Amino acid sequence: MTTVPMMHAMIVAAILLGLGLTGLLVRRNIMFTLLSIEIMLNGAGLAFIAAAAHWKQADGQVMYLFIITMAAVEVAVGLALVLQMYHHLRTLDLDAASSMKG
Repeated sequence: MTTVPMMHAMIVAAILLGLGLTGLLVRRNIMFTLLSIEIMLNGAGLAFIAAAAHWKQADGQVMYLFIITMAAVEVAVGLALVLQMYHHLRTLDLDAASSMKG
């Protein structure tokens, strides 16, 4: 069985993190913002898995389970907020949400 070198996995993880950060900073739509956060979480998870495989430890896999759990919670809470924001403002633009008064 062949393995992927750690450097290649870390490069892909850095690319995913960079793409997620770029999407987070450039887009103003809340759905794209949530998607960018998911991409960044996947990049971090890939880095943990690659490091765990390289050092033959289970710590990275345990951290990846926490990342997956956090991503699921983020999706549930984020989509609930998106639905409420769209219900009240009829837009998914983040600039419109900053004008809300509590």
